[in-house]
Amino acid sequence: MSDTWLLRTGILAAGVILMIAIIWFGRPKKTAQGRKLGKSGGGFGDRAEPTLADVMAASAAEDAVAQDELDLGGHGGDLGRRVEDSFDKIVSLFVAARAGQSFHGPDIVVAAEKTGLTFGHMNVFHRLIDRHPEQGPVFSVANIMKPGSFDMAQIQALETPALAFFLTLPAPVSALEAWDMMLPTAQRIAELLDGVLLDEERNALGRQRIQHIRDELRAYDRQREAPPLNRGDKW
Repeated sequence: MSDTWLLRTGILAAGVILMIAIIWFGRPKKTAQGRKLGKSGGGFGDRAEPTLADVMAASAAEDAVAQDELDLGGHGGDLGRRVEDSFDKIVSLFVAARAGQSFHGPDIVVAAEKTGLTFGHMNVFHRLIDRHPEQGPVFSVANIMKPGSFDMAQIQALETPALAFFLTLPAPVSALEAWDMMLPTAQRIAELLDGVLLDEERNALGRQRIQHIRDELRAYDRQREAPPLNRGDKW
């Protein structure tokens, strides 16, 4: 069983869990305002893959758990919270370490800072709108290892085989613009960390796939700009 196969399998499992986590934790809270996602069992040194039970248990405890605000560069844990309560599309990329290697916490933080990411909500990194952070994240960057966040108190010991980039639509900018912000950031972080850029199917991201994604997002933007059909109109 090769390291490459294990990495692809791990990223696939983590990707599913990540999507569930976005659904549960990405919504604005309607009751306990100001609370942040708490830690869920295990440290970042634990290389066990996340499970569905982990996410669901964390979700059930969401309103009962609070943690001290983590801070990086003066930004608090609420930055990057989505404004809208719903979304209809998720676009993801992965930056994976090369076979037999892993990314280290301090290097991830430096790469995030160099690419303009902000540490915030869900204890992950976000790309925010300049001078308008209240509009929510353009895209976010999570750890694929359990529990998906970055514990700054233990960042020196953190190791992970990959990072997950995801944008949820609608975003505070058009879908195509959000993609054109996420892709160069993922490419730059892959370069800084000497990693490999993968698409949502965990395949190497090539020009043809990039163009296909751009076409999909252009169509998404056109659909949202189209006026709603008035069924009372006569043709």
